[in-house]
Amino acid sequence: MKLHFKSKEMARQHVWDTLKEQRQARFPFPIHGRIPNFKRAEAATARLFEVEPWKNAKYLKINPDSPQRSARMEALRRGITYFMPTPRLKAGFKKFDPAYIGAENFAKATALSTSEEWAEEIPLETIPQVDAIIAGSVAVTRTGKRCGKGEGYSDIEFAILSELGHDPVPVATTVHQLSVVDDFPRDDIDLPLSLVVTPDETIEIATPYPSPNGINWDLLDEKDLKDMPVLRDLKKLAGK
Repeated sequence: MKLHFKSKEMARQHVWDTLKEQRQARFPFPIHGRIPNFKRAEAATARLFEVEPWKNAKYLKINPDSPQRSARMEALRRGITYFMPTPRLKAGFKKFDPAYIGAENFAKATALSTSEEWAEEIPLETIPQVDAIIAGSVAVTRTGKRCGKGEGYSDIEFAILSELGHDPVPVATTVHQLSVVDDFPRDDIDLPLSLVVTPDETIEIATPYPSPNGINWDLLDEKDLKDMPVLRDLKKLAGK
């Protein structure tokens, strides 16, 4: 059966419903409205770190969601420093340095509920060029389309790095096989995927979609700037 959806929301609902019906979801519940955690997420992580540049990265940006906890753990084990956006970008980005954290604290440092103790606050302008990005997703396609839970934070995070002058880097996502669908619409500001990894398959995108160039300030209002102070800071840095 071909899984073509007329909207991202239809694709999301299909994935959430199917993961639940087939009992492939994992805590936290309910999965609807979240980047869904899934069974064997660790196997997807193991596959991901077989691929360059994630395998030998120095710096990564990794999302804070549950299915990517094993990716955060593996990064620390490999001596990779990662930068994690705070939920809803309320406090910008935090730095997680394995040398500072110590191996005995990796488990707590990678759990969102206990990560704050080992998170280092970092001013936007001091974030180094990352080698690659790991993102969470709800639905993806084999051509590199991605949709998250519908709030646009991953897209904004990518645009922030671009606005800071960082070069575009490859973006990978780890998902359940049920998250891989045939098609749904895509917007120009969407995060472009270079790699999709499931517990049983590694899908390299031959021709990723173009990367968005910085933030489209016209799409943001005063409420966005108030809710995400990091955007206010960035606007000042950019002199806008």
